[in-house]
Amino acid sequence: MTKTGPSEPGTTGRNEAGRNEAGRNETGRNETGRNETGGNETGGRSLEPGPAPEPELLGIGAAAALLGISERSLRYYQQLGLVTPCARTPGGMRRYSGEDLTRVARIRELQSLLGLNLEEIAVVLRTEDRAAEIKQSYHDERTGAARRTELLREALSLQEDLRATVEAKRVALEKFLADVDARIKRIRALLSNAGPDE
Repeated sequence: MTKTGPSEPGTTGRNEAGRNEAGRNETGRNETGRNETGGNETGGRSLEPGPAPEPELLGIGAAAALLGISERSLRYYQQLGLVTPCARTPGGMRRYSGEDLTRVARIRELQSLLGLNLEEIAVVLRTEDRAAEIKQSYHDERTGAARRTELLREALSLQEDLRATVEAKRVALEKFLADVDARIKRIRALLSNAGPDE
């Protein structure tokens, strides 16, 4: 019978499975996949998610600059109840969230694109706020069929009232546009009747 002798020079004492005498593999990890220091494959760092970062809140100056409006306008919107800062500092300074900025951007859109005044904008915002509440209640699994019917009727009434507001604005705009067209027509007639320059 042939006896097993000492390992050949240069084999560093590994057995046939490629492990050294301490049971470690060639990469220096032990049987459970941990490295020499006992850490796991990710370097010992935990994979548990940390707490979500808190949303950044802006002071009135930074919020106004980001929106491209004056601080006075932002304060005025608050006085009218169109927007409410989500927080205040212990010293009473206003702090605005991303949702607050989105609401102010909506106000500016209604002013510039549709030509609504602030009173009309308040109607639109109240309608949109209530419509969002109705939608949430309607899709709540605890809401019964009868209550859903009530919510739908309320939503319909809200939209009909909003349409009446927008329709009144449209009629006024069409009347204004007709006046402008009439002036353009008169001016063109004067130009066509005017003699050549002397």
